[in-house]
Amino acid sequence: MHTDSPSSAQAVVARIEDFDARSGSAIERALFNHRPWVLALCLLLTAALGWQALKLQLNASFEKTLPTGHPYIVNYLAHKADLGGQANAMRVVVQARQGTIFDKAYLDTLQKINDEIFLMPGVDRPFMKSLWTSNTRWVAVTEDGLDGGPVIPNAYDGSPASLAELRANVERSGEIGQLVAADFQSSIVFVPLLDRHPQTGQALDYGELSRRIEALRGKYDGDALQIRVTGFAKVVGDLIEGLHQVLLFFLLALAICSAVLYGYTRCARSTALVVACSLVAVVWQFGLLALLGYELDPYSVLVPFLVFAIGMSHGAQKMNGIMQDVGRGTHRLVAARYTFRRLFVAGLTALLCDAVGFAVLVIIRIKVIQDLALIASIGVAALIFTNLVLLPVLLSYLGVSPEAAARSLRLETASDAQRSRLWSLLERFTTRRWAVGAVAVGGLLATAGFAVSLHLSIGDLDPGAPELRREARYNRDNDYLIGHYAASTDILTVMATTPVDQCTRYGTLAKMDALAWRLEQLPGVESTNSMAALSKLAMVGYNEGNLKWYDLLPNEGALGGVQTRAPRELFNQSCSFLALYVYLKDHKAETLSRVTAEVERFAAANNTPEVAFKLAAGSAGIAAATNIVVHQAMREMLLWVYAAVVLLCWVTFRSWRAVVVAVLPLVLTSVLCEALMVGLGMGVKVATLPVIALGVGIGVDYALYVLSVTLTRMREGASLADAYAHALRFTGRVVMLTGITLALAVGTWAFSPIKFQADMGILLAFMFVWNMVGALVLLPALGYFLLRPGAPLQRTGFAHPTTLHQLRGTQQ
Repeated sequence: MHTDSPSSAQAVVARIEDFDARSGSAIERALFNHRPWVLALCLLLTAALGWQALKLQLNASFEKTLPTGHPYIVNYLAHKADLGGQANAMRVVVQARQGTIFDKAYLDTLQKINDEIFLMPGVDRPFMKSLWTSNTRWVAVTEDGLDGGPVIPNAYDGSPASLAELRANVERSGEIGQLVAADFQSSIVFVPLLDRHPQTGQALDYGELSRRIEALRGKYDGDALQIRVTGFAKVVGDLIEGLHQVLLFFLLALAICSAVLYGYTRCARSTALVVACSLVAVVWQFGLLALLGYELDPYSVLVPFLVFAIGMSHGAQKMNGIMQDVGRGTHRLVAARYTFRRLFVAGLTALLCDAVGFAVLVIIRIKVIQDLALIASIGVAALIFTNLVLLPVLLSYLGVSPEAAARSLRLETASDAQRSRLWSLLERFTTRRWAVGAVAVGGLLATAGFAVSLHLSIGDLDPGAPELRREARYNRDNDYLIGHYAASTDILTVMATTPVDQCTRYGTLAKMDALAWRLEQLPGVESTNSMAALSKLAMVGYNEGNLKWYDLLPNEGALGGVQTRAPRELFNQSCSFLALYVYLKDHKAETLSRVTAEVERFAAANNTPEVAFKLAAGSAGIAAATNIVVHQAMREMLLWVYAAVVLLCWVTFRSWRAVVVAVLPLVLTSVLCEALMVGLGMGVKVATLPVIALGVGIGVDYALYVLSVTLTRMREGASLADAYAHALRFTGRVVMLTGITLALAVGTWAFSPIKFQADMGILLAFMFVWNMVGALVLLPALGYFLLRPGAPLQRTGFAHPTTLHQLRGTQQ
């Protein structure tokens, strides 16, 4: 007999003997007619990849955060050896809680800290600098000419006399505001880092380095001293430390999804299977990453959450379909095959859209984002097998509880009088009045959202480390550093190249001095430092300390003499390279754009074969290059995502009308997401850019499931209202369930100590909810204008469910 099933062609088959095992597609027959082999293969893969997953490491790489294809970074990498470890460095601030640094106990402790840091793996020791390193020197004008030496006197013994001499050396060293605070209450240990261990060649382990720094902090931080640490390495270390707490959010998300799904189905076995298959996909993902030699970093560690969430969404759809068929009296194996036929192509298309949303990120030439794209694509590939194949096969063995199946059928076949007010409300959007209203409201939201999104900024909008919360210890340490030192941690380095032994020629230094002066006039620039500035100071020293001589003299001999006493970070060994350090107030996109534009204008007007000014190194220079790459890739990325989604929807539905109905709600969600970012003060950067693409790929899932069932009924002659009402009962409830559940699950990330994870959680929760609303409200409203029975909604062998011919011999 027949009942009101998702397709009238699907018969109720209570006994497996009455089912034709030769029916269905070749893929279906290959999987369901050989179920033991499918399960054995999955078990073997899970065991093997689970073992490999135990080897997966969590680390980060400074080089992976660089947009290596951008000219700024090409210049930086070409001259990296000449920069003296200025790009990737930590600053360890040792603050005296009482008194000043000119105290024997303080200096003894500082020496111990200096020595311990010096021996840490990954430190670029020749360029490390503190009061206790020999490269920290003073220069003074005496009656006999210039004199100088190390800041710590050779005869230092901690006596009052030697402390007085040390103070005098510090005051004439030029390090006040650089290595020593202006109030003399703290000093800095500058720690440049190597990206790889020189002996082993292994990448620097930022997690281990951070743990060593924290051990040092715990050892010396107390009543007398306070230790503060800043730098990329410490940010990454804090992120890795915070990511261990992320596991709690993963468990919380798992618990929320499981509880809500069980509350909906009231079936423990099917709920457990959906959760298990989603977790199996994550295990396969981890194992494959370990096999391929990849590591998880602070950005890609969130991908397993998304893979699990996507798996729960698709798994709930499969479980719901099987549960309804079993409720009608169909055998669990036949029900599993029916659901496979109905939803395999829609699920496959949705997962391919998810994969495209991830894969398109490879166009952004930043290795950390490209790795995220690969890691996510591997996870989605695992989901295609675990949730589209393994889950139906497992459910064909275990089935669902009879009570849960009967309850599901009662909900589906409820009469109009018994339907909830929500379903009745949603069905009204297939009528003219409500459809016009929904489309009009959608248009207004899109217009307002687009107007707001025009104010979306590129890059960081907050000082310090925006990856961490404003009240995080790192940001408090950074605030102290900015408040007590003239040189900020946001440094943009301009590089100048000359022929060998020509870096101290008057013409070269004059140009560098002119560029420094122009940059110092810009808002956001605090100070600069270069060989030109040092040479002007030297001219004063050469002339009895008379400040009237604070200028560059066109005297090659005098200028060249400065080279023997200049710090190595200002020039290279062959005197063919100079560095101009620009200390910025912050690293906001506006500040970076202003400075880089001025440098580019100067370079265009002044570069010659003898001297060329190039951007850019330093933390701010790298941030400027990253902002440019993100800005260029943002729209291009969205165009590629939408193009791929449109293509996949066309292949599935073979109808431009259906494609428009599926895609327009996604466009609205993308526009509103950008407006939300403006409202919440989020910029588009490495951490938030992927969310914009993922929202499109993941969001189309809801529309595909609702639209595939709606079109199937309309092809059989049903009206839009009847077809949509049926889609609501068959897939709409699960779409709403998964949309709200996943929004709650990722919404818990808002409480994460990692700021960018909290931002991603808020944006993803918003997009989950709005994509759900679009699929349930805007989709039927658009369908009123575009979808009609008899309109060109062609059947396809991919999207159309089981035909009568395929079910021949199954009628009862």
